[in-house]
Amino acid sequence: MSQTVADVLVGVLEQIGVRHIFGLIGDSLNPLADAVRRSRIEWVGVRHEEGAALAAAGQAKLTGQLAVCAGTTGPGSTHLIAGLYEASRDHASVLALSGDMPRKLRGTDFIQTTEPDLLFRDASLYTQTVLSAAQAPSVIHQAIAAAYAGRGVAHLTLPQDVMAAKEEGDVSSVVTLKPRPELAASEADIAEIVRRIDRSDSVVIMCGAGCHGAAEELRALADRLKAPLIHSVKGKDIMPYDDPRWMGGIGMIGTKAVYEAVMRCELLLMVGTDYPYSNFLPSNGAIVQIDERAQVLGRRAPIELGVVGSARPTLRLLSDWVAAKEDTSFWDRVTRERQNWDKMLDKQADPARSEDRIHPQAVARAVGDLAEHNAVFTLDTGLNTLWSANWIRQSGSQRIIGSFNNAAVGTALGQANGIQALDRARQVIALCGDGGFNMLMCEFLTAVHHKLPVKVVIYDNSAFGLIPLEAESVGLPPFREGIEFPNPDFAAFAHACGGLGFKITKPSQLRATISEALACDRPTIIDAVIVADELPNVPHLDLDLIGHVALAKVKEALLSVTGA
Repeated sequence: MSQTVADVLVGVLEQIGVRHIFGLIGDSLNPLADAVRRSRIEWVGVRHEEGAALAAAGQAKLTGQLAVCAGTTGPGSTHLIAGLYEASRDHASVLALSGDMPRKLRGTDFIQTTEPDLLFRDASLYTQTVLSAAQAPSVIHQAIAAAYAGRGVAHLTLPQDVMAAKEEGDVSSVVTLKPRPELAASEADIAEIVRRIDRSDSVVIMCGAGCHGAAEELRALADRLKAPLIHSVKGKDIMPYDDPRWMGGIGMIGTKAVYEAVMRCELLLMVGTDYPYSNFLPSNGAIVQIDERAQVLGRRAPIELGVVGSARPTLRLLSDWVAAKEDTSFWDRVTRERQNWDKMLDKQADPARSEDRIHPQAVARAVGDLAEHNAVFTLDTGLNTLWSANWIRQSGSQRIIGSFNNAAVGTALGQANGIQALDRARQVIALCGDGGFNMLMCEFLTAVHHKLPVKVVIYDNSAFGLIPLEAESVGLPPFREGIEFPNPDFAAFAHACGGLGFKITKPSQLRATISEALACDRPTIIDAVIVADELPNVPHLDLDLIGHVALAKVKEALLSVTGA
């Protein structure tokens, strides 16, 4: 049997280690589906194409390897876009495949007509239509190479007749299609970093996603410099929460101890992070930033020095060259402040603080403590992100994935499905707000269908919890009609889909029910009904913010009386 262009595409994906394609079959994808059927790649049929893109994004974020999603002609492809922004903004290598009508029908306003190369341009590093069998091998290679080189989305439009056509050559140079290698900083840059560290009495090392895999190097440098290690939320899972060097996060997903340390230190060493919130970074320029991406250097805060280099090899060189420091006074002070903050978190997470109301901190803490040692957590966006990221005490072998750059609501379950498909024996837990879960709850059916035993924890407060805080932060009363809503019985929904469901309404039920649910071998929903008026901790009090919130509260009180 002769090979088709679809066979060539699928063969390359097999060759580079792709194990799944997430998507929905439609007529234009039939040649692709036929090629997948005869391959070792598993087709994971989703309930909504956004779920397909999210699954691919989650898989690529976790592994650093290419992941693939597909949608058929017109709406089947346009549904991919929202999920592809997740991969694009979080720098995950994803190949998106769009089915398209036969070429002879293009330009005739045929049913489901779109211009995919225009449509996908903003979310993609590379987008191209495969116009002939002769062109296909080169374009396939270019798309995968672009996704890896730029750590983002590459998109191919696949006309049905081209995919079904007889191949006219194989993809060459497949050996080049792989993640880009680590890059050590130059000797001159290392020497300059060392000079600045040596003249600083107090150093703080800020660790981002680029530090994954560099835990030992970070420990060695922290010990040598007596420098506290702090992290962005994307770097939280690099080390266990109780490592004495690991002082906590920065920003709203962070601690007052870390904020004070960053503002007091003589030098902040930012490694592998493009942390976006400049108000939590020093404004005096006492920053050295190290990152593989030259374009991110100095764009969040004024810096003294920007160095291009990967975390692991660059940190090794620094540890070899930098002079050891002996004074532990700065380290000791940050440690004491961190311990005080942790005691406050522990009190807030105690289920016994209320007899009849469940606080979200207690849910996050229980899930984190009862999860398996190598579990993967996927976090949704919203107020629930603060509960999960601040109160989970990670083991150092667990991973935490979220919509941290795209900040999209409703992404956790889709990403969890993609990650769970890699290893059905590994525990994968999606922590969702009820608003976010409602957006793509159909993807729980995907989990049931494909026997993906994801665990979904829902913070159920019948509202979009973050939106009122955002309104109050600018002095406006919350628009309650737009943010509060009734929920279904999520546990009953789980059973109706063929999964398992648990509902928790009392603090006394919390740990036992979560323990039982996490031990299940099927897709499971834990519906935790929490208080709706819980406020997050604020590591840094801004006087303008306090004034805006006070004004909003006054306006809301007047509205409740006057109704206008």
